[in-house]
Amino acid sequence: MRRHFAAILFFLIPALSAAQQARENGAAELRWLDRTTGALQNIIVAQEAPVKQGPLEIHVHSCRSPLGEVSPDAFALVQITDWQRDETLFEGWMVASSPALNALEHPRYDVWVLRCKTL
Repeated sequence: MRRHFAAILFFLIPALSAAQQARENGAAELRWLDRTTGALQNIIVAQEAPVKQGPLEIHVHSCRSPLGEVSPDAFALVQITDWQRDETLFEGWMVASSPALNALEHPRYDVWVLRCKTL
């Protein structure tokens, strides 16, 4: 039993100390889709500089990408509101490599993060 516990600790401790470092970027590149018209557009949203796209207002509070190796991953803290109704539709982290993980749920529009950008 003691040997089993020691073996688990031997493999667990390096994993706990190997947290990935991330770089904070100044903007995020997002893709916006209007499902009704088929309009598709890439937009760059600077941190704390909201952009209006149709009835949506998109705020990027943070965009982080892993340091070191080239990685397609980006993590963006995004808030999307319907500015006409003053209603928050989405607030949370979006992950570029897994857009369906935490997505905007809207019957007409899709928004997802592509990558972080430095301005």
